Amino acid sequence: MAYFTPYIDSAGLHIPTYTDIRDDLIEQAKSIYGQDIYLENDSMDYQYLSVFALKISDTLQAVQLAYNNRSPSTSIGSALDAVVKINGIYRKMASYSTCSVTLMGTSGTLITDGIVQDASGYNWSLPASVTISNTGSITVTATCQTIGAISAQIGDITKIITPTKGWISVTNNVIASTGQAVEVDSALRSRQAISTENPSQTILDGIFGAISSLESVTRLKLYENDTGEVDADGLPPHSLTAVVEGGKDEDIANAIYVRKTPGAYTNGTTALLINNDRGQTFLIRFYRPAYVIVDTTITLKALAGYTTATTDAIKAAVANYQDSLQIGDDLSISSTWGAALSVIPSLKKPLFSITSLTIGRHGQYQSAADIVTSFNEVTQGDTENIVVNIV
Repeated sequence: MAYFTPYIDSAGLHIPTYTDIRDDLIEQAKSIYGQDIYLENDSMDYQYLSVFALKISDTLQAVQLAYNNRSPSTSIGSALDAVVKINGIYRKMASYSTCSVTLMGTSGTLITDGIVQDASGYNWSLPASVTISNTGSITVTATCQTIGAISAQIGDITKIITPTKGWISVTNNVIASTGQAVEVDSALRSRQAISTENPSQTILDGIFGAISSLESVTRLKLYENDTGEVDADGLPPHSLTAVVEGGKDEDIANAIYVRKTPGAYTNGTTALLINNDRGQTFLIRFYRPAYVIVDTTITLKALAGYTTATTDAIKAAVANYQDSLQIGDDLSISSTWGAALSVIPSLKKPLFSITSLTIGRHGQYQSAADIVTSFNEVTQGDTENIVVNIV
């Protein structure tokens, strides 16, 4: 393209490229000093004009960035943070995983600044001061010392890092509530789009937008049964069912209460009492997702270029896919194949050939069929539960 004056139209801001600017400066120089002036790549005058062209291009790129930063769909970083504040939302900061752990020991034992460890080597901090009850045990919340989505399955947290006299053992009887990394721009843009539903005409959309914008909420599914009968998912008649991953119980209950219609029944196993300004008390219910741990067995034939790193990459890709589904989504066997094959740089030169692939709920029979989940279930992948057999 030839150089053109920057302009804005219905399609946005248009700016010339560095090459266009450089070539135009060369032509302008020739029109001033004559067409016989030497301006090839090895000349000092050419280098001088190139410097000018680069400075102009850099300035126009900054103008382009500033122009794009006016919209949540194109802004990035701190500019996106500023734009989404208009919608009353903020970028979700990184958080730490938490897990309920049971401590066993002598009644009355005081544990100060205790630390425990899981099977993967991550340390988890206990509350600053814990006293074992007269039953010989106490259940407290441990917080992972590593920020981000650190998972722990049932029975993973068993090692005592800070031994204390009278403290015998530790274990977790529930799956950890995973933390999260700092919210990326794409996720914040998506949440900003959802947040515009808060003042919508549809009550369900408003509740979805309100819960989605809460701190640490990572996944959400809403169901409405507006019939007079129990529906196919087993949900009560005339009910609202929310299944929420992450976030504080109180915040979620309040978001549902202030937006639901009068008289609507809220369905779920997590229940909180909400007091309004008129002294009335309402019971708000919702679900936490039930995690379906997936066992996967992949049998393959290794081809040229296959290494142990390929095995690790296959496990990671499959586990990431199994972790990426939304609440209530079935786990597709064909998509699991696709996740495994995605580690091959070029299908024209495959590193391996899959001969069979089976999946199943942890500890149950595996088959080549999809895993069908309930309305409140979500699959959870773990490389420890993925077996790769090479034949």
